[in-house]
Amino acid sequence: MRYILMMTGTNAGVGAYWAWSEEDRQAHMAVLKNINRELSESGEFVVTEGLAGPDQAKAVRGERDGLPVTDGIFPESKEFLLGYWIVDVKTPARAYAIAGRISAAPGPGGVPTNMPIEVRQIVSRQPEQG
Repeated sequence: MRYILMMTGTNAGVGAYWAWSEEDRQAHMAVLKNINRELSESGEFVVTEGLAGPDQAKAVRGERDGLPVTDGIFPESKEFLLGYWIVDVKTPARAYAIAGRISAAPGPGGVPTNMPIEVRQIVSRQPEQG
């Protein structure tokens, strides 16, 4: 079963992260990189990506004159997607356990950040064969 583990945050939270000491940021990223390495070794890792901020986001709704209709940028967003992991695991409990480890990555002084990680199963349909 594939799951997406989504890390969300706020502008204030991102600003606070950049205010951490370089040592604290490196320790945080080292834990996340170690989790990625372990997931790769176990065969559960599919992909992880960080995303640009909401100031670069556009909402697209349909087309007009053959061109996409866009709206935004949305720097006022209260909460936005920072990045995600896609994992391929045997049980939902395993996806939750991975999300818990990501959430517990250290912040300033090694205290866990407990950042919320939304876990959702990826539901894919096979194309119909005709």
